[in-house]
Amino acid sequence: MKQKISAIVPTYNEEDNIQDCLKNLDWVDELIVVDSFSTDNTVSIAQKYADKIIQHKYDYSARQKNWIIPQASHNWVILIDADERVNPQLRNEILQLLEKGPDKKAYWIYRTNIFMGKEIRHCGWEKDRVIRLFTKEHRYEDVRVHAEIQAGKEHMAMLSAKLVHYSYKNLDDYLIKLRRYSKWGAEKSFTAGKRANFFIICAAPLGMFLKRYIGKLGFLDGIHGLVLSLFASFSVLIKYIRLWELQTIENRKQKTVNRKNRISDF
Repeated sequence: MKQKISAIVPTYNEEDNIQDCLKNLDWVDELIVVDSFSTDNTVSIAQKYADKIIQHKYDYSARQKNWIIPQASHNWVILIDADERVNPQLRNEILQLLEKGPDKKAYWIYRTNIFMGKEIRHCGWEKDRVIRLFTKEHRYEDVRVHAEIQAGKEHMAMLSAKLVHYSYKNLDDYLIKLRRYSKWGAEKSFTAGKRANFFIICAAPLGMFLKRYIGKLGFLDGIHGLVLSLFASFSVLIKYIRLWELQTIENRKQKTVNRKNRISDF
């Protein structure tokens, strides 16, 4: 007997994406949308396709996903972002796997990344993969940036078909994500004891650009590869500037404490 599967789709203001995303999940046994109180037409569109729509305050991606996973009705879960599409090849592979009975508990899926209408074959994006098919006892690592499902290697395998990912639909979309992820990345580095200086702020963005554009052959993707490499460089720059900002705030606080201590000594 085929094992049943629940699909989970997190959303926030995804009216441009949600219909195509949900239509490509018409083969699952349960379709759940967890929405972060969208202000556009996301929810009204989703009502045409989803079995459940649950609204929940968004803190960050891993926490949102970990909150909704236990509410799936079935043991197997596929988690799909609104800007991703399950194509027929991936659908068929998953259905065949559920029919014969999976021998692992979590599966990596490579992604085909589409940026500004073009498939990106280089820039480091060609090896992009995510764990999106898993049994529902699994959870994401509770971190703000680049969280992944926690599962032992002996319980994981790789699917052959790919997930299609429509990344950064425009510049505004990129800048919104940049603001959020650079802040979280800087806070994580600061908590880990890392610090920025003049050399790092200058060298790290340049190093990232050269890595993506030259080392990862981004130039073969034409102007799309150039823009993505510049985006990656700019993201690193903003992250380290934010880290430097945290340092200056800490230093000012420490100077204030030291001044008060000196006064109290008198």
